[in-house]
Amino acid sequence: MLKKIFSIAIATCIMNFSFGQGNNYVQDYTKFQNLALTPPMGWNSWNKFACNVNEEMIREMADAMVATGMKDAGYSFINIDDCWHGDRDSLGFIHPDSARFPSGIKALADYVHSKGLKLGIYSDAGSQTCGGRPGSRGYEFQDALMYAKWGVDYLKYDWCNTEGLKAEGAYKTITAAMKNAGKPIVLSICEWGTDSPWVWGQNVGHLWRTTGDIYNCFDCIEDHGTWKSFGVMQILDKQEGLRKYAGPGHWNDPDMLEIGNGALNEGEDRAHFTMWAMIAAPLIAGNDLRTMTPEVKAVLTNKNVIGINQDSLGVQGYKLNTTLAKGVDVWFKPLVNNEWAVCFLNRSVKDQKVQLNWASLDNIDSLSNKHFATKTTKYTGANLWKKDNVVSTSKALDVVVPAHDVLVYRFKKN
Repeated sequence: MLKKIFSIAIATCIMNFSFGQGNNYVQDYTKFQNLALTPPMGWNSWNKFACNVNEEMIREMADAMVATGMKDAGYSFINIDDCWHGDRDSLGFIHPDSARFPSGIKALADYVHSKGLKLGIYSDAGSQTCGGRPGSRGYEFQDALMYAKWGVDYLKYDWCNTEGLKAEGAYKTITAAMKNAGKPIVLSICEWGTDSPWVWGQNVGHLWRTTGDIYNCFDCIEDHGTWKSFGVMQILDKQEGLRKYAGPGHWNDPDMLEIGNGALNEGEDRAHFTMWAMIAAPLIAGNDLRTMTPEVKAVLTNKNVIGINQDSLGVQGYKLNTTLAKGVDVWFKPLVNNEWAVCFLNRSVKDQKVQLNWASLDNIDSLSNKHFATKTTKYTGANLWKKDNVVSTSKALDVVVPAHDVLVYRFKKN
């Protein structure tokens, strides 16, 4: 017991020294500013590898992000999810699993940085992570010091084993710890939307999960008994009413991408990617970058679609309340320079014919006050998945939207 008390006292002294605590010390619970001004883009290990992570694989993913052109397309984060953790030392500082990460996280971060990329890491607000590794509860300031020492750029902070904690307070604690450690780090609040993080998260983190986990399926739910995970369409529907909370530096996060993990066909991959772009979601790939097919690569590196996601206006898209054809939704996203992204999403299992006069889609976005003025203004739209396919609002649209697929255009005034 004396040894434990002594260790805690030493750790406290170390933290006080590191953070410059004194009579004038004031805790800062606000996040680092000027980070994630557009939705973060990167890769995360969980969807494909779950707990099977190690430093060799992470290095290979960094190599693949460069070699496949993903870096050139805008992806920058290589994020290690759960199960990298080893034990805490006698002072409570966390260390990586020495068998999986024998070179340490600092060396791994240096390698990732040498590729022009950034390293992300994972922890949990509770006593244990979802994978049963040491959580950060009670060790937030020590963990933040280690992340800063290692050169970490992004923290995904989960919500397992958090009995008795209030989410806002718990996330403010890790924010304060990272702020005091001094290293600007993007904070991904992974609280699953249980305590409405979009209401309080803007000054605490840079993105927040709005739902439970995504499931590798286009339109279905997986019931685990005590909790559920959701297909792409179910996750999309859960974003309704949340767009007003998103903007530069603070994003709704509908979870990571399942593109390239085998369950979705090519059209579904396109639809998944496009809709995440339309709702200004973080684009965090979750497949094996080393072995992806040319078709998957083409989806993940489509710079035209990425462009609407990364648009600096930072406005999340919205669905228009209109009926075009069975199972077809129409979405709008205002962009800089009075441009617009317009997307037709076919949720049905059959191809659907869409015929319309563009004037019928004239509408004003009440959030941005932008006007898609098709009754009075002519626009030209480029198909973002098919090169050289252009439409004009001066002519009626007559197209077929394939099942579980999209047509998306970027419109400019003539």
